[in-house]
Amino acid sequence: MDSPRSSLLVLGIDLAGSPRRPTGICFLQAMEATTLVVYENQAILSLVKDKGPDLVAIDAPLSLPPGRTSIQRRNENHFRACDQELRRRRIPFFPITLGPMRQLTERGIWLRRKLEERGIRVIEVYPGAAQDIWGLPRARRDLAGLSRGLKKMGLKGLRPKATADELDAATAALVGLYFLQGKAEILGEVQEGTIILPAGRRTN
Repeated sequence: MDSPRSSLLVLGIDLAGSPRRPTGICFLQAMEATTLVVYENQAILSLVKDKGPDLVAIDAPLSLPPGRTSIQRRNENHFRACDQELRRRRIPFFPITLGPMRQLTERGIWLRRKLEERGIRVIEVYPGAAQDIWGLPRARRDLAGLSRGLKKMGLKGLRPKATADELDAATAALVGLYFLQGKAEILGEVQEGTIILPAGRRTN
């Protein structure tokens, strides 16, 4: 008989807008990270089925702004309350109704629905904002610096040549772990969608 897991398993996903582009994956358990890259939706769902994570933290919009029934049907509503709070804190982000973000939002909402149908708890996270709060460089600016910073925070098992997608997925997973540990804050309104950030002040 298999022994029970000694700690919670968190899956971080740095979701790409298209299955043709790489999606970063990180499984995090007891601060031990396992990262990889996948492409197709079915590959993501298969990993979830095989590993059975306690929480999935996705770097993608998982809800629509209030007043929108579709991301493609345009109107004057572009921001959720959580997005407005990012603006208030002057944390850079791409509006979810802007250009390629529309495709990412559609995919994120679809994936959230599929996972929740399987009884998986799902949260929306924003690795770039978490990295700002922790005083770490964002992946596209200093990949090696981000890797070093995550290791200093106690993350183990990161590959020496981990991609930006993998490190953002690792960041997402770490935010998910902080959430489970009560060391995170919730931006926005539950009924329209929230973003989970680590507790603390932005340091860069």
